Amino acid sequence: TAAELDASAEDSLQRLRADVPAAKDLLKRSAGALVFPKVYKAGFIVGGEIGEGALRAGNKTLDYYNISAASYGLQIGAQSMTLILLFMEKAALDKFRAGSGWEVGNDMSVAVVDQGEAKGLSSTTFDKPVVAFVLDQKGLMANMALEGTKFTKIRKDK
Repeated sequence: TAAELDASAEDSLQRLRADVPAAKDLLKRSAGALVFPKVYKAGFIVGGEIGEGALRAGNKTLDYYNISAASYGLQIGAQSMTLILLFMEKAALDKFRAGSGWEVGNDMSVAVVDQGEAKGLSSTTFDKPVVAFVLDQKGLMANMALEGTKFTKIRKDK
């Protein structure tokens, strides 16, 4: 439900603040955060990725989205993770919200930071309009790329 997703999204943002020193400042400066508390990815030659998230600005949810991707190639494994995209420019957030769907690589470039890299970064390190943090990776998958990942607005029951 929407309430469960909102609570999970807020928990994920709290973990980001606790685990990444620069996150507090980045969250304050960002126009919004798209939070996917659980993203599941699996593949054996053909792969896929799915999850649901909440777009938050201030302390409220603006919209809900799903994430999906398909891939083909040398891959094997499965994993789950938390994915948080910070829109560092209002124009980037407005462009994201204006469309019915949004694809990384085609619509905008995103700086992707995994949990290990994030600990040593400062809030001035990023020059992209969108910064993505990957947290809580569990399982084993050979690659982590957002290129070609599609975000689509969805409706959630309260």
